[in-house]
Amino acid sequence: MDLKLCNKKALVTGSTSGIGFATALALATEGAQVVLNGRSAERVNNARQRLLAQFPDAQVYGAAIDLSSALGVQELLTAHPDIDILVNNLGIFEPKPFTEITDDDWLRFFKVNVMSGVRLSRAYLPGMKQRNWGRIVFVSSESGANIPVEMVHYGVSKASQLAVSRGIAEDTAGTGVTCNSVMPGPTLTEGVADFFASLAAAQGIDLAEAQRRFFAEARPSSLLKRFITPEEVASLITYVCSPLAAATNGAALRVDGGVVRSIL
Repeated sequence: MDLKLCNKKALVTGSTSGIGFATALALATEGAQVVLNGRSAERVNNARQRLLAQFPDAQVYGAAIDLSSALGVQELLTAHPDIDILVNNLGIFEPKPFTEITDDDWLRFFKVNVMSGVRLSRAYLPGMKQRNWGRIVFVSSESGANIPVEMVHYGVSKASQLAVSRGIAEDTAGTGVTCNSVMPGPTLTEGVADFFASLAAAQGIDLAEAQRRFFAEARPSSLLKRFITPEEVASLITYVCSPLAAATNGAALRVDGGVVRSIL
C-alpha cells in the first residue's frame, strides 16, 4: 500500500532505538524525509547508519538534542523550522513504589514525557495549519488508561499525553491537520529487554519465564500473551501519519495486544 508520504518531512523524537527507530525506518521506507533525534551524537549517528543500511535511498537527518528543556526544543526548531509530521515518541519509564516517587521524579517525567511534545506541537502546529496539512502523533501507552501501580508517575504522564493530544485535535477542526495518540501495550524495546534480563537474573529464572510471569501476573488481560514488537507499533503510527488517515483525528488508538478491556 502506498501511504503517499513521499517528500513529507517527519521528526520522530527519541528515535535512536525501539518504537522511535522502527517508526523512523517505516516512514523513510514510505518516502518521507526523517529527522532522527536522541541526546547523544554517537547514538544518533549510529541510528542513522543503521537506517541507511536497511534503506540506502532514505533522506535522513540527525538531531542530537535533549528535548526535555525549552532550550533544547528551541535548538531543534532552529535547525528544522518546518515539519510536516511530528511523532512525539520521546519518553522515559522507571518502576518505583508510589511512596518513593519524589517531587523531582514527578517533574522529570512531566518534562520529558509531556512538555517535550507540548513545546514541539505548539511550535509546529501554526505552520501545519497555514499549509493546511500536517500530522501530530503522541506515543502514549496503555498505562495511560490502566495506571500501573509499579510506576504511577509514568502512567499519569501517559494519561496527560492522551489529554493534550485530544485538546490539540480540537484546535485543528476544519483543517487538513490531525492530532492523535497511539497507545502501545508492553513492547519489547531495548530498555524493556534489559529490564527483564536483570529481573530474571535477580530471581534466578530465564528470560522466557520472566516474561511468562509478567503476562500471567502483571498484565493478565493481555490477549496477545507476548510482548509487542516495535515494528508492530510503528506500522500503526506510520499509517496515522499518512494522508490516508485524514478522517482519524482526536483519537486514542490502541496497539496494546488487548490489555485494555474497555471497549471505549
